[in-house]
Amino acid sequence: MYLLIAAAIVLALVFISAHIAQEYQRAIVFRLGRYHRTAGPGLYFILPFIDRQITVDIRTRTVDLEQQETITKDSVTIKVNAVLWFKVLNPESAIIKVANYNQAVYQFAVTALRNIIGQHLLDEVLREREEINATMQKIVDAATEPWGIKIVMVEMKDVEIPESMQRAMAREAEAIREKRARIIKAEAELEASIKLTQGAKQMEGSPIALELRRMQMLSEIGIDNNTTTIVLVPSDFTNAAKSFTEMVAKQSPQQ
Repeated sequence: MYLLIAAAIVLALVFISAHIAQEYQRAIVFRLGRYHRTAGPGLYFILPFIDRQITVDIRTRTVDLEQQETITKDSVTIKVNAVLWFKVLNPESAIIKVANYNQAVYQFAVTALRNIIGQHLLDEVLREREEINATMQKIVDAATEPWGIKIVMVEMKDVEIPESMQRAMAREAEAIREKRARIIKAEAELEASIKLTQGAKQMEGSPIALELRRMQMLSEIGIDNNTTTIVLVPSDFTNAAKSFTEMVAKQSPQQ
């Protein structure tokens, strides 16, 4: 009878002391209030009524940083929200060195986000998100490293700009596009004028080329069914008129 009772007590103690930790879990075991060991994954045993355990999840966690209203370096009020990913590398430090590591990471990340936005201009916040994300990751990771926590990644999800500032930025973008269009058009006209000048000089030395250009112009006009009347003046007439003008100009000073 006593053996059965003793065996039952032993089995009950074994049953109470046996625990199982999943692959993604670690158990921090305290014996009489002092840190004893980190157990898991798999089956492990603790002493009933003497040991106490705290289970830590070492998988990567996602923290949604709620929307923060902050002021940029150029005094523009914006609203920013971000997402942070972290994982516990040292479960012992995460339990012993900080009371609530989840809350601690969240609060420090929110503070770092507000500080970083305040150090950048609005244009920098919009254009240089990757650099801001990397800077924030380094700052938060340096602060949480003593807690045994690794910041995997930080990403800003959205930047909300005041409506008045959106209209101003839209006008600025429209002005920049108009400026580019005018510059491109001016460059095209300059290039066309250079080509036309080169073509005119080439035709000037070849009367046949000028005649061919006239015939091409007639064919282009004749494509459309129109009633336009064109009177062609032979190039010999123009050359004769030019020669006559030069001769009169030479004789006028002599007289």
